[in-house]
Amino acid sequence: MPLRMPLHEGEKILVMERVIVAPRVGTFRPLPEVNGVGVPVEKGQLIGTVEGPGSSTPVCSPFRGELMGMLAHEGERLREGQPVAWLRVS
Repeated sequence: MPLRMPLHEGEKILVMERVIVAPRVGTFRPLPEVNGVGVPVEKGQLIGTVEGPGSSTPVCSPFRGELMGMLAHEGERLREGQPVAWLRVS
């Protein structure tokens, strides 16, 4: 008699880490006060800007959590959707 595996609706995976991504192409300028491991970050908080020709676009966190590290460096050229920072959500 073959073993029967229980049917599952799907795995429920709780991922505690999230990334903040660049909203557009440009040069990244982080805010000095959020450039350190363990810094608390609120949902909607400004963490830096992406500067392009004649404009500056804010980079805000869509999550509340603790900064685990910056993935983009001051002056780095970013593409849209590129990870900028890594958070552990709370």
